[in-house]
Amino acid sequence: MKTYTITESKAQLSALVKQVMETGEMVVIGKQGEPMVKLTRYQPESKPPQRLGAFAGQIKLAEDFDEWGEEEARALGILD
Repeated sequence: MKTYTITESKAQLSALVKQVMETGEMVVIGKQGEPMVKLTRYQPESKPPQRLGAFAGQIKLAEDFDEWGEEEARALGILD
C-alpha cells in the first residue's frame, strides 16, 4: 500500500484509480505525512433479495381492526 500526498494524488488521480482497479491494492492519500483517506475498489453491499409476500398466511387481522370504538368515535365526532 503506497501513500501519496494530496498534490501527487490530484495530479495522478486517473492513474491511481486505474491502479486500484487493476491490482485491487489500496492507495492512501495523506497530508504532512499523516494518512487521511484510503482509495479502494468499490464493493457493493450484498443485500438479501426482498420477497413480496414473505409473511403471507402468517399475519391475521381482526375482522373489525379498522372500526372505531364507541368512546373514540364519539370523542372524534363520528357518532352523535
